[in-house]
Amino acid sequence: DMRSQLMSELKAAMKAKDSLKSTVFRSVLSEVYATDKAPSTKDGVTSSSTIVGIMRKGAQRRLDTAKLYEQSSRPELAAKEKQEAEILQGLLPPLLSEAEVDKVIQEIIIDRADYRLSDDPNPKRRKQLITRFFYERVDKSRVDGGLVNRRIDASILGS
Repeated sequence: DMRSQLMSELKAAMKAKDSLKSTVFRSVLSEVYATDKAPSTKDGVTSSSTIVGIMRKGAQRRLDTAKLYEQSSRPELAAKEKQEAEILQGLLPPLLSEAEVDKVIQEIIIDRADYRLSDDPNPKRRKQLITRFFYERVDKSRVDGGLVNRRIDASILGS
């Protein structure tokens, strides 16, 4: 469970008096707690896949901030943001590769022959169906959404 892993990492960072790590884990946990309190959260508990999504967004936000700091000639602040992003990325499960995404898409097209995905003249509808079936099989936190969209588009144009 991602929440307990974050908590144990925070405790370890606090015991080691590592202020950088403890700050990163506290910020992520505060976002998780805020999500827990959101009305859309089921039973008031954020799922591990949602926590992974929060961590991915946090890492990306830090990398974007680092770029802005570099453009503003603030390399010391950029380095700190990059370190924080690396800490978060170290805890994240790996994303599916392009080949794995393609494999799942091809399985969907074959398995869902009853929907006649390859015969549907409307490419937009075909893309919507394949996307829906893809995310029924694969957790959103395990893939890059942009990659999935590009690969689905390529499979539609290729078929």
